[in-house]
Amino acid sequence: MTSLRRYLQPLVSPPVFDFWASRFSPAASWDRVLAKVVARRVESRDAVTLELRANRHFKGLRPGQHVNVTAEVGGARLTRSYSPSLLSADGRRLSITVRQVDGGKLSTQLCQNAQVGDVVELGAAFGDMTWTDTAPGSRLLLAAGSGITPMISLIRSAVTTGTALDVDLVYWARRRDELCFVDELRDLATRMPGLRCHFVLTRETELRDGEHAGRPNQELLLRLVPDLAHRQVFACGPDGFVETVRELLATRVAQFHSESFTPRTVLAAATGTVRVELTRSRRTFEIPAGMPLLAALESQGLRPAYGCRMGLCNTCACGKSAGSTQNVVDGSTDAEPTSALRICVNRAASDLILDL
Repeated sequence: MTSLRRYLQPLVSPPVFDFWASRFSPAASWDRVLAKVVARRVESRDAVTLELRANRHFKGLRPGQHVNVTAEVGGARLTRSYSPSLLSADGRRLSITVRQVDGGKLSTQLCQNAQVGDVVELGAAFGDMTWTDTAPGSRLLLAAGSGITPMISLIRSAVTTGTALDVDLVYWARRRDELCFVDELRDLATRMPGLRCHFVLTRETELRDGEHAGRPNQELLLRLVPDLAHRQVFACGPDGFVETVRELLATRVAQFHSESFTPRTVLAAATGTVRVELTRSRRTFEIPAGMPLLAALESQGLRPAYGCRMGLCNTCACGKSAGSTQNVVDGSTDAEPTSALRICVNRAASDLILDL
């Protein structure tokens, strides 16, 4: 097929090919990674799992990684990142578990309206929430909300490959009906002595067996995992949760790995405005100096491509030919020209010229 595409490329426009190919197979394309929804199930009160079968262009991903998912909503293409909760052995089937976000257009579309037969577009895999060795060893997984998805992917992968587990999972949610994969995790824990699951609820008045109460704190973690100091910790959830457990554990455990699925709090806001020139769209305007560039451009009516809004996937990266920027996550500044400025996590520190 690769050689055939090479011969046809001078004669065929990829968009035209995609248009006609989709009439025969919805997920067929010239080079885009498309995936068809082949199953749908409700996972919790506010989350659904969509099982996808990708076309031959999909290069796969490792358990724990993220992938950008793009779908059309109201005539606009929207992209968000999700960590697949299940991967097949052949790498072509994957499941994404989507939690509906208040005001989230794509999450609402996927949770409420996506049906078997629908097609979405996938991006390349990214993210470091992975196990790189064949034996996971002594691990502690800390998850809150949608942060459970990379964790269940890691656990399922280890079970499928027969890898010996020595893992504690501590999983936070506000209420019981917001927990995902509970029955499966409890079943795995009864069959696999090396897996221990702890469910922590912050807004339930009555607790059941195996449930605990409380927000992340050292006393709770030590009670659930007495050998905490010897663990490699993996944490995923909203940024506030990740930062809390980082402060609690980062210097008290063997290793600490984390990812958050909401942007970190922006540094203390700069004052005033800066002038931004966009070379491709031939527009110039003033934006607030303290606002991340992606949000500032959106406030001007632009719709730059983006995925995670956390500085991980590089979907929003663009060229910067002049000016200084500041990273809102770590405070670092950059006055050099660059071809990969991530506008979701950088703000203007001076007038800028961007390749947008």
